[in-house]
Amino acid sequence: MYKDMKISVVIPCYNEEEGVQHVIRSLPPSVDEVVVVDNNSTDRTAEVAKSLGARVVTEKRKGYGAAYKAGLPAVTGDITVTMDGDGSYPSEQMEEVIDYLVDNELDFVSASRFPLQNPEAMNFTNKLGNMILTVAMLVLYGKNIRDSQSGMWIYRSKIYSAMNLTSDGMPFSEEIKIEAIRSKEIRFGEYHVNYHERIGEVKLEKWRDGFKNLVFLVKKRFQ
Repeated sequence: MYKDMKISVVIPCYNEEEGVQHVIRSLPPSVDEVVVVDNNSTDRTAEVAKSLGARVVTEKRKGYGAAYKAGLPAVTGDITVTMDGDGSYPSEQMEEVIDYLVDNELDFVSASRFPLQNPEAMNFTNKLGNMILTVAMLVLYGKNIRDSQSGMWIYRSKIYSAMNLTSDGMPFSEEIKIEAIRSKEIRFGEYHVNYHERIGEVKLEKWRDGFKNLVFLVKKRFQ
């Protein structure tokens, strides 16, 4: 519990046995529930997560969004926090961001990685892709946010059911922010965090995934 709120953490994983153990072990004691979504891993991701006390949800459909759509509805906490299974997002700042959400009476906070505190944590092409997609979100949706592709979100769990989330792939990350921004009932904010170098193998296919994200932004805007 944290300030009388039950905290649930959701971690989507595809072959992250090395990274996920680091993430789970680094979580603050205030976390009540850890849900790891095993997205068809071929390594020991699920076994490692279970051994560290996580509840494992299996999702056979491959995809970042598919994993989250299996894991996010499974939480029982008042506050949901998402973390990648590669150790790149700062669990040490989790309570700090929750405080920001509560103190500012927000419902959804997206953790912004920019400006990067550690320039080595992200290569140039990823920085460029993030900039293009964030500018595209501004043009299409009229919302000037700093990091449209962040994978760390902190929100009041009750708002999840009000979102119309359709993507099974990487665009899910921008879609959940769009749903929060467009809703008149959801108070949205951003909070700057320190982004770390990832643990393990990179799964992202930069150009393909970046193009899919851009196409999704346009299609969702004009649906």
